[in-house]
Amino acid sequence: MFTLPTIDTVGTGRRITELRKKAGLSVKDLQIMLGFATPNAIYKWQNGAAMPTLDNLIVLAAIFDVPIDDIIVVDKMNMQLGA
Repeated sequence: MFTLPTIDTVGTGRRITELRKKAGLSVKDLQIMLGFATPNAIYKWQNGAAMPTLDNLIVLAAIFDVPIDDIIVVDKMNMQLGA
């Protein structure tokens, strides 16, 4: 038996929302900083419907001044491999 980490997309979305608010930024501010035409992707991230790409996670980490590990919420579940 081993522990397999998985990304909690809803928890990660909540974390992005918390970090955005803590930084005093609006969704529109993030949209502009990331160079997006619309805020749709950011709303999807915050709702847990999608995850930011790796390059966007790097930019978010820089904007929020935190490591990527502080943005991503990881769940661990036990898995058993059959022989």
